[in-house]
Amino acid sequence: MISQSDAKLLNDTAALADVRGRSLWEDARRRFFRNKAAVAGLFVLIAITLFAVFGSYFAKYEADFVDFSLMGANAYQGVPSFSSGHYFGTDIDGRDLFARTVQGTGISLLVGIVGSLVAVIVGTLYGATAGYVGGRTDGTMMRIVDILMSIPFMFVLILMLVIFGRSILMLFIGIGLISWLDMSRIARGQTLTIKNKEFVEAAVATGVSPFTIVLRHIIPNLLGIVIVYATLLVPQMIIFESFISYLGLGVQEPNTSLGALINAGANQMSNGTLWMLLYPLAFFLVTLFAFFFVGDGLRDSLDPKDR
Repeated sequence: MISQSDAKLLNDTAALADVRGRSLWEDARRRFFRNKAAVAGLFVLIAITLFAVFGSYFAKYEADFVDFSLMGANAYQGVPSFSSGHYFGTDIDGRDLFARTVQGTGISLLVGIVGSLVAVIVGTLYGATAGYVGGRTDGTMMRIVDILMSIPFMFVLILMLVIFGRSILMLFIGIGLISWLDMSRIARGQTLTIKNKEFVEAAVATGVSPFTIVLRHIIPNLLGIVIVYATLLVPQMIIFESFISYLGLGVQEPNTSLGALINAGANQMSNGTLWMLLYPLAFFLVTLFAFFFVGDGLRDSLDPKDR
């Protein structure tokens, strides 16, 4: 017959064994899925991504198709209607807003994800190298970062688009190669705490080259911080792209983005055509909040101090 105290001890032992048997990533996954806001944000992001990828198959019209019957004197009559096939209505030029919202969502997501990937890759490699090498090299590399951070980001991006041309490629290059500065500081700070660990000293003792140590030992241990920062960086990239497109310097016709659609809708608010603004604005806000919720959930689940 097992007493109540013995049963409690067995349960505690089993729970402890379960905790010890879980890996770091398994524990993080469980923490993440216990965060209801983060899980909801993840499902919303999946839904938005599916909308951007497959939404064009459900559109009755192409994004650049012009309905001439809804131009001129009838320019503001293209209200949202399922019977007409214009599910979100039409814009001022008679183009289907549903198809253009699908296209704009896809381009905004692409700019945000690619821009954040460029920033994370460049910033992580730069910061990890500076932190591991140390000394004068570290000081010189981080002073370069300080100088670059003193230059207004938006000014440089606008100047690049004006000089080299307005295109999606320049948005990728401009946003990604300038926004890596914060990531480099984060990676350097984490590297300073990792480079004196036993596994790094063991690699040095066995004759592993510094570059290999950075790639195989330092950077893999930065993945938690990098993933969190990348998730929080994507909405920042989308905001930058939307602002640039709002100024008319971003994605050019016939392509569009959420920022360009919001700009076009805002210009027509006085004409009583709120659907031109509300639909792209709703997708823009929902996407941003979803990324923020997922980023906060990842930060909480991967934070070693909270484990």
